[in-house]
Amino acid sequence: MLERVGGTPMLGAMRSLLQPISDDAEDGQDALEMAPAVSLREIFRRFWPDARPFWKWLGLNLVLITVTPLVDAAAILLFKVLIDDVLTPRNFAAFPRVAAAYVGIMLVVGVVSFVEQYLGAWIGENFIHRLRIRVFAHLHTLSISFFDRRRLGDTLSRLAGDVAAIENVVLSGAIEVVANLLKIAVFVGVLLFVDWRLALVALLAVPVFWIAARVFARRIKTASRQVRARAGSITVVAEESLTDPTLVQAYGREPAEVDRFATHSLGSVRAELAATRLEAMFFPLIELCQLLGVLSIVGVGIWELSAGRITLGGLLAFLVLLSQLYSPVQDLGHLSNELFAAAAAAERIIDLLDQRPIITVAARPTPLVYCRGQLCFDQVSFTYPHTDTRVLDQVGFTALPGQTTAIIGPSGAGKTTLFRLVLRLYDPTAGRITLDGHDLRELDPHQLRANIAIVLQDTLLLDGTIAGNIRAGRPQATQDQLIAAAIAADAHDFITALPEGYDTRVGQRGRLLSGGQRQRIAIARAMIRNAPILLLDEPTASLDAQASQRLLAPLRRLITGRTTIIVSHNLTTVTDADQIIYLDQGHITESGTHTQLLAHNNHYADLYRSGHAPQRSVQR
Repeated sequence: MLERVGGTPMLGAMRSLLQPISDDAEDGQDALEMAPAVSLREIFRRFWPDARPFWKWLGLNLVLITVTPLVDAAAILLFKVLIDDVLTPRNFAAFPRVAAAYVGIMLVVGVVSFVEQYLGAWIGENFIHRLRIRVFAHLHTLSISFFDRRRLGDTLSRLAGDVAAIENVVLSGAIEVVANLLKIAVFVGVLLFVDWRLALVALLAVPVFWIAARVFARRIKTASRQVRARAGSITVVAEESLTDPTLVQAYGREPAEVDRFATHSLGSVRAELAATRLEAMFFPLIELCQLLGVLSIVGVGIWELSAGRITLGGLLAFLVLLSQLYSPVQDLGHLSNELFAAAAAAERIIDLLDQRPIITVAARPTPLVYCRGQLCFDQVSFTYPHTDTRVLDQVGFTALPGQTTAIIGPSGAGKTTLFRLVLRLYDPTAGRITLDGHDLRELDPHQLRANIAIVLQDTLLLDGTIAGNIRAGRPQATQDQLIAAAIAADAHDFITALPEGYDTRVGQRGRLLSGGQRQRIAIARAMIRNAPILLLDEPTASLDAQASQRLLAPLRRLITGRTTIIVSHNLTTVTDADQIIYLDQGHITESGTHTQLLAHNNHYADLYRSGHAPQRSVQR
């Protein structure tokens, strides 16, 4: 039958309404990051253990939920008494007792309702808090490759919005299911007590609610997955565009960025409308089923009343009980749709939690009791994950304790990749790197990094105080150590000249400070760490000549006595290095001192003679 009328315009329209939106490039499909589909059972299996600290409170909440339908049923039966024993026989002397019973019931309902709602909110919010911390902590265990591949905006969207939706599935949703099932059980029992014939007629409508909910639930889940993905894509575009407003405005890209944001926002509108369209169709259908059920009950009830098998109060109480029965049945249908919609958010969190770091800790890591700082690259080759290009190819050299090794070469030669390998943000594809004779893969990464200080071209400052950013190098440092590090970095004078001194906030990414000030804070942070290994990645590249000169003295103090590896295009900072390595396309093509490399008259000599001759060297 359906096949023969499937081509009618009416059914065609219905099918189009039931389908979620299609994906096309105009909606910004390139920014969507869809998570793998997961069943509700798997979601409960993964997140129910997170509710373990709240199980006893959940038990109390369930007790309160059980009391509520019982008290509601008592109030409805009291309504029957009011009709049959007070109003119909005009026995008004019984009214005070009935009224007092009503007041008592309402007081119980009020107290139980307050405790139940507050306890439910307390459990839910604390569950979300614990889960949010768990996801955030897990993100910090992932390797750098994860953040290289993933869009930050989408990850932030998952952390901020999708975590809360899991509570709707695991706790609120589960509690509502139990509460509605209890209500159904109580009201079905009372209906059967009042009139079993009417009760059987009333129960015929229940399967209709269930079937309708099942039909819509899967489609709503699909539409909700689109809604969640679109929300993530909006955050992606906003984060990318607002991270560097200077670049956008300098190149006049404001209209293009607005258009790009509008495209993704429009995609979100379409996804929301598709989900809303499905929900809007679901509720009128349920209301129609409910109306037909009530009309059928009224018809049968009138027949029962005329036959004397039910009183007027009994019929009216039955209709009230019926509304109380249909309400949880309808809520279950709506709840199934909400659960499937929330499951789309849970899928995105599970996708994050299923990510595993590519850098693992050895089962029994070698303890690094005392670090001398001798680093040896032993025929190291490296290819970034999900790429085929070899960034480093059989690189071999040794950086000795207390000496400086400079890495020189064109952009893209693999210089910064060396730092990532030393920090063990990645492991070599072939070969090995040793520290004091120990393969880095045998060491605990946290213990390894505790012996390394870094100063990067893009100075990494957090939105906090100057003191907090310096102490990031050693959180337990005293105030005297903090000031000593700032003095050594030539930062103390400008810090104390600020209105709030060391308590001055640096702004997001340190934007409230100048480039030179940010870099001197980074040097102070490395000073206070006092690590035996120092990595300098273009420490003066983002500064003008005058600011670079001012940094030379604190850099000299920082380098002294440490195993230093410096990457720089500014030969002023490297000509006095103990060894200079020229890296080109992942290969070491030259190595030696400044004097030796000039005598070789190769790439380094060309670079030196092309106008980058030093005016002042970094002396250790």
